[in-house]
Amino acid sequence: MKQLSTLLFLLLFITTAYAQQGVVKGAVVNKDGKPVQFANIAIPALHTGATADQQGLFNIKNLAAGTYDIKISMVGYQTVKLKKQITAGQTTVLNVSLEEDLSKLDEVVVTGVSRATAVRKNPIPIAVIGKREMNMNVNNNIIDAIIKGVPGVSAVTTGPNISKPFIRGLGYNRVLTLFDGVRQEGQQWGDEHGIEIDQYGISRAEVVKGPASLTYGSDALAGVINMIPDIPELTPGKLQGSFLTDYHSNNGMIGSSLGLAYRQNDWKYVLRGTAKAAHNYRNSVDGFVYGTAFREYNVTALARVDKSWGHSQFGATLYDNTQEIPDGSRDSLTRKFTRQVKDADDNIKDRPLVPDNELRTYTINPLHQHIQHYRVYNHSKWNVGTGDINTMIGVQQSIRREYNHPEMIEQPGLYVVLNTLNYDVRYNLPVMNGLETTVGVNGMYQSNKSKNGTDFPIPDYNLFDIGGFIFARKSFGKVDVSGGIRYDNRSIRWNDFYVGPNKENGFEQHAQLPDTAGAHLQFPSFNHRYTGISGSLGATWNISERVLVKANIARGYRAPNITEIGSNGLDPGAHIVYLGNRGFKPEFSLQEDIGIQAWLPDADISVELFNNNIENYIYQAKLYDNTGNPVVIVPGNATYKYQQSAARLFGAEVSVNLHPRSIAWLTMNNSVAYTQGRNRNMELISTHGDEARYLPFIPPTHIRSELKATTQRNYGIFTKAYARVEADIIADQPHFYGVDDTETFTPGYTLFNIGAGTGILNKKGKTVCEVFLQLDNVANVAYQANMNRLKYFEYYSSSPNGRLGIYNMGRNFSAKVIVPF
Repeated sequence: MKQLSTLLFLLLFITTAYAQQGVVKGAVVNKDGKPVQFANIAIPALHTGATADQQGLFNIKNLAAGTYDIKISMVGYQTVKLKKQITAGQTTVLNVSLEEDLSKLDEVVVTGVSRATAVRKNPIPIAVIGKREMNMNVNNNIIDAIIKGVPGVSAVTTGPNISKPFIRGLGYNRVLTLFDGVRQEGQQWGDEHGIEIDQYGISRAEVVKGPASLTYGSDALAGVINMIPDIPELTPGKLQGSFLTDYHSNNGMIGSSLGLAYRQNDWKYVLRGTAKAAHNYRNSVDGFVYGTAFREYNVTALARVDKSWGHSQFGATLYDNTQEIPDGSRDSLTRKFTRQVKDADDNIKDRPLVPDNELRTYTINPLHQHIQHYRVYNHSKWNVGTGDINTMIGVQQSIRREYNHPEMIEQPGLYVVLNTLNYDVRYNLPVMNGLETTVGVNGMYQSNKSKNGTDFPIPDYNLFDIGGFIFARKSFGKVDVSGGIRYDNRSIRWNDFYVGPNKENGFEQHAQLPDTAGAHLQFPSFNHRYTGISGSLGATWNISERVLVKANIARGYRAPNITEIGSNGLDPGAHIVYLGNRGFKPEFSLQEDIGIQAWLPDADISVELFNNNIENYIYQAKLYDNTGNPVVIVPGNATYKYQQSAARLFGAEVSVNLHPRSIAWLTMNNSVAYTQGRNRNMELISTHGDEARYLPFIPPTHIRSELKATTQRNYGIFTKAYARVEADIIADQPHFYGVDDTETFTPGYTLFNIGAGTGILNKKGKTVCEVFLQLDNVANVAYQANMNRLKYFEYYSSSPNGRLGIYNMGRNFSAKVIVPF
């Protein structure tokens, strides 16, 4: 009897306890009253929430009594935030109607601003591309994915896995690439150096199109690309993740990536591992292009804690890439690729043909580059009263070895180690009378050392960079005004660098003092300080909630990079001898931007115009002697010398995206990007005429048009299914830097691409996988992109088929499957 009484008491206690819990339930619909499937309903303070079902219904049980903020969100709709009181033993009913998404204007960005800011309030042109859009544009690397999604962004390429981003005709050290806000330092001055980032671990990319020197200092003169890693929303105490597999038919690229995520109390942990491998790509003109295979590994680990005092995020990445080095050598009659097998007695006409079986192998050939990149960083936010302090510190190391000795395959030609310490401290002052003010200081310390190599294109050097800025923003009715000013100081120095014979291998080696007998001084000592003032001022006029006008003027600054001032030797990966100029001055740009954006019920329209004048613009051109013959310092390699002059770039990007409400399943996205680059070296123009009138590596006019159909409801096991067809129209490029045949005319071309994708549901309505299919270059068009370096990899002045240089990738079918768990 006593035991029965105890049991009844426990049952009564449990029933009473549950009765003291509250419930929130309801429905999420759009403005037409249709259910919004899979909308997310979150109660952040209780670390709980729910996902709406296929009827838009949700039910959250066992909630402690109290007043809480409830957030309802869904991709394609504006987020709704409500404050509701939950009463013990009662059910709170929420019927929420979501408005159309204006997130392109209200979306918050963190790049190129002092603190997180809505796109509509920033006068500088900023574009955002999300993870799903990147997944739909199947690519060999992350930069190519961004190019397809952001008009005005292009790339200099060296095969399918090496893409150097350009923004509005400017690239290399003028475009600052970031990973999670930490500047990427991996000898990005080189043509054949890619971006050392795992493409599968990125959730979004933010692109600043225009000078961002105010907040980042040197190397952001053209803009910034910030690649932000994926930290998903997590259920406490549950291991979550996803597995991805990716296949490309053209070069046999196979990619696999496993991501794991876990949340414990206030901590989130993310771990991702990725592996990719590809053989040589092919096209209808060249067949398989020898020297374009690659193998890549990535590991990323993140940990984040959110507290009442702010948050702190730790990150570590490991990147390991083995990339072949194409040189374009061929048999003069058959145009089949040949390979170098000798060092000293190498003759381009005597090289043997590459066997067919080696053109499709995943085994990396002996002439390749091996890049390893390691990064550890932390960025934190500390709440101080109504203001906050943001800190970032990062350490990274880039190890680059380029193997170019076929008779000594273990001996690297280039072997350099670059160590970098990045730092950033910013204080967001309390807002006073609507005025937001930020002061900050950031920069880096960098050290580059040569190891056991035989080629020394740059000296060992030490660099210290520091800059301070002040930034302010205030709204005056419908007008948001922002701007600021910055001062930068960069010092770079190196000691005498001697190069002498290496008796063990017959090549050259770095000769250390005092043992420099028989050596020559390749890099005399150098010590210089570069300073610059940069800033910006702009305004956004919000004509209405959907229409706004932006205008901005900015002064950018860039100190010359190491190769521009210090190079004096062969870069074996580029097959170019670079000659720098110690007397170069920093580049300064003055860019004016004006834009009109309208996000109408049936169409999104964006028009962006820019004009950019650059002082002391640095570029490279082939070097010829007084008799008009090319200067040859290393046989079989071209010689380039850097030059400096004034320059002007101007152009526009126009986007018109149609999404008629009467045909809700159909969208049509259209964009055009136009850029002109003019050389203002009057002396050179007077000598060479039109050949010297334009700047190198200016992208031709690019028109993209996409028609996409997306299902508005589930069909059996299929959800969010879509089909798309796309036309990429590239115009002729008759405006090129043609002095000494540095560049040549590039004919235009049109590529058609088709794609489809869908989510697959199980019986419970949960997505078990996503499938993305793509067929690029459907017609297998043979073309050469204007900014493809392989176009100029040619040893002969004529060929039997009338085709010179190497062509871009032909038809490619790709399939990607993502399995969440």
